Amino acid sequence: MVSTMALRARLSGTFCKLYNDLSYNCRQSHNKYATASATQSKSELKSKYDVVIVGAGHNGLVSAAYLQEAGLNVCVVERRHVIGGAAVTEEIIPGFKFSRASYVLSLLRPKIVQDLELKKYGLEVYLRDPSSYTPLLNPGGRDGKARSLLLHRDSQKTAESIAQFSQKDAKNWIEYEKQLEHIVSAIEPLMDNAPVSLPNVMAPTIREQLKSLPAILTLLKSLKGLGKETDAFYELMTAPTTKILDKWFESEPLKATLATDSVIGAMISPKTPGSGYVLLHHVMGELDGVKGAWGIVKGGMGAVSQSIANCAVDRGASIFTEAPVQEILADNDTVKGVLLQDGTAIEAKAVLSNATPKVTYLDLLPEGNLPEDMMSELRNLDYTSPVTKINVAVKELPNFVADPNIRKNEVMPHHRATIHLNCEHSDLIHEGFLDAQAGKFSRKPMIEMVIPTSLDPTMAPPGCHVCLLFTQYTPYHLADGQEWDDGNRNRYADTVFDDIEQYAPGFKASVIGRDILTPPDLEKTFNLTGGNIFHGTMGLDQLYMSRPTTRLSNYKSPVRGLYLCGSGAHPGGGVMGSAGRLAAMETLSFFKRKYVKNNK
Repeated sequence: MVSTMALRARLSGTFCKLYNDLSYNCRQSHNKYATASATQSKSELKSKYDVVIVGAGHNGLVSAAYLQEAGLNVCVVERRHVIGGAAVTEEIIPGFKFSRASYVLSLLRPKIVQDLELKKYGLEVYLRDPSSYTPLLNPGGRDGKARSLLLHRDSQKTAESIAQFSQKDAKNWIEYEKQLEHIVSAIEPLMDNAPVSLPNVMAPTIREQLKSLPAILTLLKSLKGLGKETDAFYELMTAPTTKILDKWFESEPLKATLATDSVIGAMISPKTPGSGYVLLHHVMGELDGVKGAWGIVKGGMGAVSQSIANCAVDRGASIFTEAPVQEILADNDTVKGVLLQDGTAIEAKAVLSNATPKVTYLDLLPEGNLPEDMMSELRNLDYTSPVTKINVAVKELPNFVADPNIRKNEVMPHHRATIHLNCEHSDLIHEGFLDAQAGKFSRKPMIEMVIPTSLDPTMAPPGCHVCLLFTQYTPYHLADGQEWDDGNRNRYADTVFDDIEQYAPGFKASVIGRDILTPPDLEKTFNLTGGNIFHGTMGLDQLYMSRPTTRLSNYKSPVRGLYLCGSGAHPGGGVMGSAGRLAAMETLSFFKRKYVKNNK
């Protein structure tokens, strides 16, 4: 909800709106794709398509672009008024545009950027440097005077910052990065290829078994590529992050900062076994050929989805908003299309769902289409989420005590980084996790602040800024039967703001308005089961050949022609696009088999 603080925006609302409308028109003249609408009127909706895609999240749009290019007639139906799913830009507070859910880009696969010509279709990204900023409430380090930690793209600059706290850590940093880069390089091909299918491997016929041969060869190549880092990779997959980081480093600000990547979006602690994989997942990205780089998207994360949609529509796909699906139609174990909530039936030979596995198979697909034991597996998938996203409009740039602004409202390097608050020590993160386990929101929340207007001023009126707060830990269900009503939403947000105020006095007074999305709000707004941003937890039991389950791990289902193309499929969450591409490849194989069979 938008707090009453948003009323303060009304005085400047007219100016903000005029400014943004003017900027919008100017930007259109520079790039014909940047702001073009990719959606169509419901009156243009046909009764029959080759493929219907449920949900216009980024993965569904990727599927649409690939399938349309292959010659199929594709239709995308989206329940909301705007495309993008969780990769969306919305003007919640007049004059201010927010990346309302996802907020930074790195994981989008380079092959997809190239294949879909996304830069041609409007995608522009500002690479960040430095990448991470951790201010301290109290000076520390080797001489007791260090006030903050900055991590740069340049390893040597990062080592110099780390040396404030530990010379040993500064030296080890270079080796730590080399090890991660080696591991990422080895396993990266797994992100761009379908996983090994255990049902195929265990099939009774050699013909069925051979279907998994390409995936097996890719897996074996990746494992061989690990070489001497095989043990380190196994440890990352199974050990607590604290165990891994303790081997490398001794300074807590560094360990706590790195630990945030191991728990982001997950209801786990750095002390939870297997948390190391989440850390690895978040360093597997690449932007403009720079490995591990993260960036701010011009126009917000909705511009990523818009560029993909522009490509799909340019190739001939149709996209319809405010078209929620009531049911996936199936008969005799074969998909027949979808039924919209307004009663419109759309016939299709294949249906791809960008929704979560729970929504796809338990809510939209009528009972009786899947075996009961498979339904039981699906009911037991873990969607636990700790995330509350708070989008804030401010009238001036935060001024951190650790690194005061040189001039009022002038952007400094650390404003462009992900700003980690309450991250002086890993125990703070663990204690926040324990609070959530008791059904309470964290007393000292883990806060990641990103200020996209530090690089893209078009997201707010002149002099104003947007602060995106990704916070943990907040349980879906509060203790003692309490609900996430307006009172509890605002109490939690006030807790977050009080902590920010300690690091950056004056922050609360600068706030014009805020948009608070707790786990139930994320579920309601974006159809994310449990509020989980990854469409299901990224634990070992729900990864690779077991995502979302072992029998559903290769995008297809027992219902012929029904595919899962969202983040609930391999390789998982984040604005990656790979699940959408791989589901499209599997769908094309289905059409090829169908064509060959019908023409024998």
